[in-house]
Amino acid sequence: MKAYQLAEAIRPEFSDNAETDAVEDDNTQVLKERWPQVIKKLRAEFGEDLFTSWFARMEAESLTEAKLVVSVPTKFLRNWIDSHYAAKLTQICESEFGSLDAVSIRMRTRGLPQRVADCQQIRPIADQDEPMSGRKFIVNQRVGLYANDRGSPLDHSLTFETFVFGGSNALAHAAALRVADARPGAPVSFNPLFIHSAAGLGKTHLLNAISWRIRQNQPSRKVLFITAERFMYHFLAALKARDVISFKDEFQSIDVLLIDDFQFLQGKSMQQEFCHTFNSLVDSKRQVIIAADVPPSQLESIDQRMRSRFAGGLVVDIDTPELELRRQILHARLSDARRKDARISICDDVIEFVANRITAGGRELEGALNRVIASQQVTGARMTVDLAAMALRDLANTCDTVRVRIDDILRIVGRHYSVPRADLLSPRRARSIVRPRQVGMYLAKKLTPRSLPEIGRRFGGRDHSTVLHAVRKIEELIKTDNKLAREVNLLIRLIEQN
Repeated sequence: MKAYQLAEAIRPEFSDNAETDAVEDDNTQVLKERWPQVIKKLRAEFGEDLFTSWFARMEAESLTEAKLVVSVPTKFLRNWIDSHYAAKLTQICESEFGSLDAVSIRMRTRGLPQRVADCQQIRPIADQDEPMSGRKFIVNQRVGLYANDRGSPLDHSLTFETFVFGGSNALAHAAALRVADARPGAPVSFNPLFIHSAAGLGKTHLLNAISWRIRQNQPSRKVLFITAERFMYHFLAALKARDVISFKDEFQSIDVLLIDDFQFLQGKSMQQEFCHTFNSLVDSKRQVIIAADVPPSQLESIDQRMRSRFAGGLVVDIDTPELELRRQILHARLSDARRKDARISICDDVIEFVANRITAGGRELEGALNRVIASQQVTGARMTVDLAAMALRDLANTCDTVRVRIDDILRIVGRHYSVPRADLLSPRRARSIVRPRQVGMYLAKKLTPRSLPEIGRRFGGRDHSTVLHAVRKIEELIKTDNKLAREVNLLIRLIEQN
């Protein structure tokens, strides 16, 4: 009886263990069958690029008592997924495994015991019946290096298709395009690519365009666009979190690194860290593109060795846009504005005035055009050169008592009609030269206190009667020739605001 009683006493324990093993086997089978569906849904939800970056290396570990445990190989991935994709990950997992009390993310280790701090738990704190969209999530984790996005946000409008190029930026545009279209694994043509220019001339546009082109055509490549300020922020956060190793690993695993506003990189330790990252990427044939306000030789705060390495790549500059490029930029931006609002009506004379009036970069041109458009929309009147001049009056660098010089008249008239100064002063009688010369004399008489003989002398030693004839000729023509009247009005505005 004792043996039988002992057997009966211990039989429930064996039975419970068998049932537990059966449940675990069932859970393992469910996990094995349904996890591929989770992966499929993650890929569909986030797209191939984001999935490859953040979820491709995630593995399912266990499913027990409504708790799912998954793992990733690095602390950075764990922290990033917790910070940015916790809710969506839980939602997709519950769609396959049913209601879950928690989804935990652990960092896989190589034979080392797993620390509690290295396992993150995503726990919904709402009732199970509450819709997923209404739940709040608590992520139990330490403050990590990558609490925010490493890279700087990209502007969807800054692509190669929207970049207007001309003589002043043709080399930079061609170099950027070549880098963006380079095949993975192919020899790097020039590394680094260093683009420099004054503010507002298109450096950031080209860096954004490169990023978008590579992400679109080569989604498997790891591309990071970041400003120097953001690079410094992440490095300081890594020092504070004592997690510099993860910082190094992530930045040195980039395929294409684009860093903007490099002139703002300050601090000896900061520059040393960037130097290590830069050398590692370049030596491993990864592409680096740098943009700054000055060429490498003028980066006085940067170590001489780094300046030398920058200069060893391709250094290109972007100059202030020439008149024709300014016209193209304004027409392109006006076309964009008209696609959004068909009521916008800006004539070519106004565009010509703005192109001549604003001689800085693309931002200033866009700002001036926006002013003109806003003025037309507010007043509802047809936009003329006079109204455009009024809208841009505070951009003038001259005062009300500005003195107009005949030299300025010769320069602006010659540029407008594409006639060299030498031809305006020469005795040549070709119609393409005579009419601009007469317009110049008329403007000199109208805008300066000079006498007719003095104007004649300044226009190639002509007699005062020639000047008088030119003035009267233009006065008569502008009464009947609307095109000439608009040209003269435009030239007056350009000269007055020169």
